[in-house]
Amino acid sequence: MRAPRSRGSQFYLLQLVAVVAGLTLIALGQWRLGVGGIGLAFVAGALARSVVPIDHTGMLRVRGKAFDIVWMTTLGVALLVLPFLIPNQPG
Repeated sequence: MRAPRSRGSQFYLLQLVAVVAGLTLIALGQWRLGVGGIGLAFVAGALARSVVPIDHTGMLRVRGKAFDIVWMTTLGVALLVLPFLIPNQPG
């Protein structure tokens, strides 16, 4: 298996690995940490999308640059805030 050639595809692969790690944490019962990790992955993806040149975006590009950055940032921040908004449940 060959590594992706474009920087954007490499960042996308790292983002995918981080999301899988977050889902694993959620499955193991650490849902706050897992959701926070997924949120960080999306914020990092938005940051990567903002700095990677257009000819190297690869799989990181979905729509236009502004749309990708706004959407990934919004999703990432929402997932980062979510664990703090839900109170601990007894039992």
